[in-house]
Amino acid sequence: MTTLRDIAVRVLLDLLSAFALLSRLPLPDHKASGAASAWAWPLVGAVLGAMAAGVASAALMLGVTPGVAAALVLATLALLTGGLHEDGLADTADGLFGGWTKQRRLEIMKDSRIGSYGMLALMLVTLARWSALTALLVFGGHWAALIATGTVSRAPMALMMALLPNARGEGLSHATGRPSQAVAWVGLTLALAISLGLGGWTGFALPGVALLAAVLVSISALRRIGGQTGDILGATQQLAEVACLALLSARAG
Repeated sequence: MTTLRDIAVRVLLDLLSAFALLSRLPLPDHKASGAASAWAWPLVGAVLGAMAAGVASAALMLGVTPGVAAALVLATLALLTGGLHEDGLADTADGLFGGWTKQRRLEIMKDSRIGSYGMLALMLVTLARWSALTALLVFGGHWAALIATGTVSRAPMALMMALLPNARGEGLSHATGRPSQAVAWVGLTLALAISLGLGGWTGFALPGVALLAAVLVSISALRRIGGQTGDILGATQQLAEVACLALLSARAG
């Protein structure tokens, strides 16, 4: 018979596993729960977004310009995640557009070196994120925006893992495992609830634009490599984040 204590322990282990996978925060030793923790990935995004928002607020209080504060936000997020998603974005761009066959594309994505497609993707996406963040810092509401965006942008990753085959058969995504669709939908529902609570009807639209970004990446990945990898998931998070920030900055203006 499952007790409340058993449920609490399971939730705690899932949270620790989620933070261990998606962040570089110091954590106590624990038994990893793998893909079963995917429902908690949006909560990781919420915490990281709140920490980045705190940095932005502190910078603005010290008289830093919104543009510099936005750069500090991006630097904070990269440090908190170890550049995990940015690395995936660069590798995805290099692999999907730099190779002519599935095998060659997967080889390029596994290569630690960055090519022209990856560099351009990083530059353009980072510029878009910085521009939207600067606007949000000018007009206000960056706490809700960063928390909601961090939450919503990580929910589609679990759904992609549940619905798409693994294209490589190795790597971080494969090692993590494949979450059930139920786990993925719990994460998406949680992200929607947090987004609605923070942004009202605008928050309702955020999961929509995030899922649209995920669908576009999924179509390209299926056509070019036959499924998803950890790099594909990282690229999805970055593009979903850009889409959410763009929507929020447009509404703020």
